[in-house]
Amino acid sequence: MTIKEIQEEIMDEFAMFDDWMQRYEYMIELGKSLPLIEEKYKTEDNIIKGCQSKVWVHAEMNDNKIEFTADSDAIITKGIIAILIRVFNRQHPTEIVEADTDFINEIGLKEHLSPTRANGLVSMIKQLKMYAIAYQTQIN
Repeated sequence: MTIKEIQEEIMDEFAMFDDWMQRYEYMIELGKSLPLIEEKYKTEDNIIKGCQSKVWVHAEMNDNKIEFTADSDAIITKGIIAILIRVFNRQHPTEIVEADTDFINEIGLKEHLSPTRANGLVSMIKQLKMYAIAYQTQIN
């Protein structure tokens, strides 16, 4: 699936819920399906700066696509990173770099987060794209 198709799928899923309590519960569920980072990658280098809670992300290149794993010590944050990884996992670095993240606004996520969590969300997106830029330069 393309990044756009995955984003549309997520927007459709969020549209099924009537209120934000249900959406938060769904995000918590998504967090449980996150491809978990190995303990050896839970290092200071892999922590996303700018997040109130701890979020670790590891990226590897396989067949010209980036595979992400992550974890967080907070359940909502874990759900947020799970959504982002679902969108960007196993995608080509150029596609990740060029992808817009308007779907975040479409599902209303940013406006329903505390300011510190919203800043963390921006930091997560930035970090995933930075991994993509780093890998993009390796394959070009």
